[in-house]
Amino acid sequence: MRQTIISLTSLILSIILLIAGNAFLMTLLGLRLSIEDFSASVIGWILAFYSIGFVAGTLYAGRIIEKVGHIRAFAVFAAVLSASILIYPMAVQAGLWGGLRAVGGFVMAGLMIVMESWFSSKADNRNRASLFAIYQVIFFLSTAGGQVLIRVADPAGFIPFSLATILVVLALTPLTMTRRESPSVSQGERLSLRKLYNKSPTGTLGALIAGLLISAFYAMGPVYANQIGLNLGQLSNFMASAIVAAMLMAWPIGQLCDRFDRYRVMLVAAIVAAVCSLAAAAIGNISMVALVLFVGLYMGISAAIYPIAVAITNDLMETHQITAASTALLLSYGIGSIIGPLVSSLFMDFLGPRGLFVSNALMLGGLILFMVAGPKRQHPTVEQQEQYYTVTPEAGLGVEELDPRNTEFESRDI
Repeated sequence: MRQTIISLTSLILSIILLIAGNAFLMTLLGLRLSIEDFSASVIGWILAFYSIGFVAGTLYAGRIIEKVGHIRAFAVFAAVLSASILIYPMAVQAGLWGGLRAVGGFVMAGLMIVMESWFSSKADNRNRASLFAIYQVIFFLSTAGGQVLIRVADPAGFIPFSLATILVVLALTPLTMTRRESPSVSQGERLSLRKLYNKSPTGTLGALIAGLLISAFYAMGPVYANQIGLNLGQLSNFMASAIVAAMLMAWPIGQLCDRFDRYRVMLVAAIVAAVCSLAAAAIGNISMVALVLFVGLYMGISAAIYPIAVAITNDLMETHQITAASTALLLSYGIGSIIGPLVSSLFMDFLGPRGLFVSNALMLGGLILFMVAGPKRQHPTVEQQEQYYTVTPEAGLGVEELDPRNTEFESRDI
């Protein structure tokens, strides 16, 4: 295992740089738009285009990779992303920034597919569970690290955009200089959302709501922090602590999912997350400590809704359908991630900054109502449940085969 990690060192560095740069840019854009006095609803529309582009990228970027190869595709995607980042400060216009966000989302999906498939190519049946866990931790920490960079320079200037570009360009180096053969991009079995919903309505809706919640926080969280008067250091800590909380809470929630009925775990999680969201809305800037505490709890629990939805769905699937179901759940999550910033921004226009958490609490309330009064499916007993694994949807494009529940995995020597 140690040799495998050593062989992946340069790739891991590339992944860290790219994810940190992208996370930093997402926070920077929301903050800059807020500083420029754009309304919350306009900011929501602009930032939602990233999710539109990302969903399109998950569907079509693989075709580009197949035609020109991993290294060329990676270089093209990174060049386009770098150029788009440098254009932002040239003209702060809603239409332009929305288009740039869509382009950025598409090429970012392509970059993630290339890097994650390369990461997966080092897996075999002995180490893939460990590699799967390592990748999830890398993703969480890199995303949190990107938030810390927001305090480096004035977001109203050009320097932060240059820093984000530097991180993306540096991420190019390890992969473009590799001599290893490119891994393949597989096109697996597809499962429509209708079929997925018929099989697992709770899992499908859970993934959708998770997309709504997480994207709303990533997009509008910096706007919220700016509107309640947090300085750059406080905003950085506010965003980073929420992401770290999601990572730290993944293990205890996973233990609960293995010991109790996952349907009930998701229901309780949604209730607790809704309460924490309402508490955050009420606290505002009255107490920074209390705000970080409740937002951390809210994000930690909300981030767990997607992997719980995956686990609930996989428990109802045949083993050969797990990969297809995961792809369909990612699509459901992606649709939710498009809607999330739009809904939360409208609430922020009507209710002020607290509208972010009020809207999220209402979305969670919808999930709770659905689980209590909606259609039911026969769920396996606790003893029949598959082992639970934490999975982040944003880090799931090219590492599906690493999921230990994927029985169709084949070791490759590349």
